[in-house]
Amino acid sequence: MSAQDSPKLRYEVVKDLVLSLIDSQKLTPGARLPSSTEIADLAGVSLISVRRALDELERIGRITRHQGVGTFVAETKILSEPARLGDLLTTLEQGDAGSKLTTELISLNVGLPGITIAKTLRIPEGSPVWEVTRGRRLGGAPAIVEKAVLPLSLVPALDEKHLAAGGSLYKFLNENYGITDGYEEQYLEVSLPDAQASDWLELAKREMAVTVKGVSFSDDGVPFDCFQQTYPAHKFVFYVSGTDKHRVLSAPQADNWTVKPLSNK
Repeated sequence: MSAQDSPKLRYEVVKDLVLSLIDSQKLTPGARLPSSTEIADLAGVSLISVRRALDELERIGRITRHQGVGTFVAETKILSEPARLGDLLTTLEQGDAGSKLTTELISLNVGLPGITIAKTLRIPEGSPVWEVTRGRRLGGAPAIVEKAVLPLSLVPALDEKHLAAGGSLYKFLNENYGITDGYEEQYLEVSLPDAQASDWLELAKREMAVTVKGVSFSDDGVPFDCFQQTYPAHKFVFYVSGTDKHRVLSAPQADNWTVKPLSNK
């Protein structure tokens, strides 16, 4: 059936055609697609309809376009399950991609918590906290910036070498302080990332990111970690399930999700 005979809008016919080409020819990420002119001829539509279809396919992450080079099948998006308990690696699935997750320690500081963190961790605003910031790479490409804030009253010391080598923070807490991740509360927002996350993730100017902010509780209900994970919005999809019983994150104040350094380095 040609685009003229189809009950669908012409750009929708083009979308279906491109997706059918990807599927029938088993095109893998990075494979070049036919030119806009070739697609227009195949679908029997104008270039205007092709451009609209390609705009939509690019928006939903199925293709990428490079001016003067061509149109290509997009990389498979990474599935993250931020609500699943455990190390960050266990919350990520890449299907057949299987890229290796590696870690870099960006910073390890002691500071004073902002209002929201202090309230969430149930500590005085003047009580010091650890701020651990690490970058995660998938297949060598920057993928996630992860920040953990822990009260020194619960965690007097951290092993910098262990964290820099990609060791599990929660395993360290369990083995050294008997703290076990019992449950979490979190929320997700799409916004401009802070400068540190934007630079490390190599995002374009004013490129949006997905940020997951939350708090981890021990088995006995003590909050021990205010965490934040920043993801490039175009690389990830998210699956979330959980309870409707909110304890501390019913009205998050993002502007106060900060730690003030004790000294400048």
